[in-house]
This record gives sequence, structure tokens and C-alpha cells, in this order.
Amino acid sequence: MPKTEIGSSETLLEELARWVALETPTTDAAAVNRLVDVAEAELGRAGAALTRIPGRDGFGDTLIARTPGSGKPAVVSVHLDTVWSTGTLATMPYRVEGDRAYGPGIYDMKAGSFLALHVVRSMLQQKLATPRPIVLLLTPDEEVGSPTSRALIEREGGQAEYVLILEPAGPGGACVTARKGVGRFVMEVAGRGAHSGSAFRQGASAVVELAQQILRIHDMVDLDRGTTLNVAPISGGSRPNVIAPDARCEIDLRVTSEEEGARMEAILLGLTALTPGCSVTVAGGMNRPPYGEMPGTLALYEKAKAIAEPLGIALTKQHRGGGSDGNFTAALGVPTLDGLGCPGGGAHASDEHILWRQLAPRAALLAGLLETLD
Repeated sequence: MPKTEIGSSETLLEELARWVALETPTTDAAAVNRLVDVAEAELGRAGAALTRIPGRDGFGDTLIARTPGSGKPAVVSVHLDTVWSTGTLATMPYRVEGDRAYGPGIYDMKAGSFLALHVVRSMLQQKLATPRPIVLLLTPDEEVGSPTSRALIEREGGQAEYVLILEPAGPGGACVTARKGVGRFVMEVAGRGAHSGSAFRQGASAVVELAQQILRIHDMVDLDRGTTLNVAPISGGSRPNVIAPDARCEIDLRVTSEEEGARMEAILLGLTALTPGCSVTVAGGMNRPPYGEMPGTLALYEKAKAIAEPLGIALTKQHRGGGSDGNFTAALGVPTLDGLGCPGGGAHASDEHILWRQLAPRAALLAGLLETLD
């Protein structure tokens, strides 16, 4: 059992509820920074060495908290942003029903972010030394691919002995030892506008071209290889009596290897039009490298599993299709264990929730890891 005094799940939930009440959509830097302010104040009072890096490109700030010690650190990485727009609480309020606590972003990943802060804060307050110093990263833009925080994650993670990611636990409380790589692309189609009644032959519909490209992209899905593509959102045209001069879509790509990512990236960037009079331009690329299951990560998982057992957690592991900031550190060869946050479900959905009675055991698991990773 860990030496760190964690407190009860009821107490942790009470404070977590205040985090959920602060809505933090990725695209609202001021909203995200209000929660950064809370985290900065709490960690500062506990005695952490803090660095706050101002946001850029419309995103919020990044906060780095360090504990005393020497040697290569253990990095704990979390994000404070969510996919939910400000005002969502009005129609999707925080509430507790039995073993579940509901609210926008509570599962992905305010529960995990709060637990990381609580454990580090508790260790500092209780003056518990750890074998390695801890670096806690709180970032503002994971939900859109971490465009402004990736370099910081790679810098801190690349200097670490271990990286722990507090993304939500999977089914049955599983942690994550591998993830797919992620690519994001935008397709722009240029057609030739014309009156759909009197000048139909003169037009070239960008919408028709886009429809054909969507089917072409969907045919590239290879489930046996682990390669998936999804097209959304789509848009095009202006009025029903105007042949559409333009259309666009976004493309999500998931792959299991760097080689497959490079192959698919080349195919997508090389797509050309199928409809006479139309042209197609594709921009984008891989934005998260694949996170393969490495021996160091498996060894880290075995340590976590042994710590979890006396806490009443049967810690299983899974490979997950969604990306996280763990993709960046795993790609550097640093042992990275992900999905250490709170169990629950409904990520990005209206029934998003955590199993709140697991808050204290999950905090104890993180504390146990940080107390013993040498």
C-alpha cells in the first residue's frame, strides 16, 4: 500500500466537481486558463517548482510542476481541455447517480488530471520523498492533437525514465500499453459553378466529386491491417439551384505502424480528381506517431499491476485506437503507461461519466507507482 495519504473517494469527488464546473473547451484559451489558475495555486501552495508557459495560436497556457530530487524524472502528463463547448453544463449538468458521476469532460479527462494533481500535491504536503523527481505536465490542447504542447511533452518526456498518462481507464479499468498513430487531413474540391437548370452542362459539381472521393477513401479501410479512415465533417455548395463550385471534408486516419502511416499519407496527399472540370487538393499528415507496445512499457505495466492488486484493482491492459500524448513519448522510446485515470465511460458523449468510488484507489495506484519507480 502506498505511504501517501490519499483521502476518501467522497472527498476527492467533492473537489473534482469544482473542476467539472469550470468548463474548458480547447478553443477557449481564457476558459482553460481559469483551470490552469486553480492548478497553479494548489501546486504552488504545496511547494512545487512551477513554470507556466503562455499559450499561443489561440490555445491556453501549459503548466509544469516539479518536485525535489535528482536523476531522470518520472513524468506525469495530463490535459485540462475538453471537447465540450462553454454552456454545455446547462443541458448536461454535473450530477451523481449511484456509483456514477456525470458531467462534460469528467471522464476525458478531468478525473485523471485532478487525480494527478492531488497525488503530487499530497506528496509535497506530506513531504514524502520519491526515488525520482516528478514532473507534472498540465497541457491545454490535447483534444485537437496537442499542436502547441507537443514540443514540451517531447522535451520533458525525452528526459524522463518513465512517463505516466492519466487518460481515462478502459473497459474493466484497463490501462493502455499501445495506441494507433493518428493522421488528420483536409480535402478541398474546386468545381465549376453554374445554374442547375439553364446551364447544367457548363457546371462541374464539387459535391459530386467529393462524394466520389469519400467512397474512394472509405474503400481504403483495412481492418485486418488495423488501418481505418473516417470522413467528417463535410460541406459544399451554396443553394440547390447552383451547381456546387466548392466542397471540403476532413479525414481522420488511424494506423498501427509508422510505415503504414507513411504509406497512407502518400496516398491521401496524392489523390486527384475523378470528375472532369474539378480539382482536388489534400493537405495534412500524421500528427501522432504510433505508440507500440515496448518491453519497457510491459515491465512498467507489471509493476503497476502488482501495486494495483492489494488496492482491489485487477489491472488489465489494452491496445487503444485513439491517440493521446503518450504517443509522443512512446515514439521516443521512453516506457509509457497510459490509461491510468478513472474508469467510466461515454467519452465525448452525452452520458459521459466516471465510476467515482474508484477515485481513491486510482489515486493510490498512481502514488504507489511514483513512490517505487526507481
